[in-house]
Amino acid sequence: MTVRPPSAPDSEPLLSQRAAVVLLTAAFLGTIVGVLTFFSTGNTAGALLAAVAATGASVPGLHKLIA
Repeated sequence: MTVRPPSAPDSEPLLSQRAAVVLLTAAFLGTIVGVLTFFSTGNTAGALLAAVAATGASVPGLHKLIA
């Protein structure tokens, strides 16, 4: 029985470094907005909604800002 060696991994990463920085920064900003909203209102659902909205809204801006 012949065992084949594992194939070489792709040399290309799944995400570029720029995309990773944009997404991580957007997630950080969304977390900050969510925490501040929770402290302000005490409403978990509203804070989660604000965090998701802030994350989504910041991605296009960061995409243009980080070149």
